[in-house]
Amino acid sequence: MNKTQAGFIVLTVIFKFEDDVWTAECKELGTATFGDTIQEAERDIQEAILLHLNTLEQVGERERFFREHDIEIYPTKPQMMHIDLPFDPGILVSQRIEPVNQLVCA
Repeated sequence: MNKTQAGFIVLTVIFKFEDDVWTAECKELGTATFGDTIQEAERDIQEAILLHLNTLEQVGERERFFREHDIEIYPTKPQMMHIDLPFDPGILVSQRIEPVNQLVCA
């Protein structure tokens, strides 16, 4: 199976400092991790997101998962997206724009 660029998805990552550790959760994927520093949590959530996306693609479940979780594939890279979350001074919110492949039968 060949792969070509399909577009981009926008993911929301929420960082919280709780119980002396930083937690990081990708809102759309449900993927989460933690670290002693925010940099460690950010590095680990990036890895977890990529592993999650790659696994979905490898097992042929990406499109179904995206549909069920309202994850939209944008044909061009979005410049900025609006995030609606309740205000909480203990939370840091970050956006990630990830490229996704289009699956094409060889």
